[in-house]
Amino acid sequence: MAARFDLITVDTPDPNRLSQFWSQVLGLVEIEREDGDRWVVLAESDGTRRLGFQRGEHVPGGIHLDLVTDVGEFPHELERLENIGAVLLAAARHEPYGMIANLRDPDGNAFDLCAYH
Repeated sequence: MAARFDLITVDTPDPNRLSQFWSQVLGLVEIEREDGDRWVVLAESDGTRRLGFQRGEHVPGGIHLDLVTDVGEFPHELERLENIGAVLLAAARHEPYGMIANLRDPDGNAFDLCAYH
């Protein structure tokens, strides 16, 4: 199965502040938080994930797509993405929530491939 769109992730030095702002703007609810405020996810009331906020350097346009695939499909999907032009920025890694690979598209735009447990 090909990767599916998961959410838009915003890089920010203060994920807590920015997630609270967007929660109020859009009426979203927090459904996930990791390492205090290193990673915060907002969703619709039905649980549909919409926005992620991760601690990192803010640069104009510091937004990237997160794609999701099944854990068992992760290595195959990563290989498929590389074969069609994605550039892997560092080795895929295990995190408490599953696996992640940081990539860039052919124009240099960042995106992540994730597989959640």
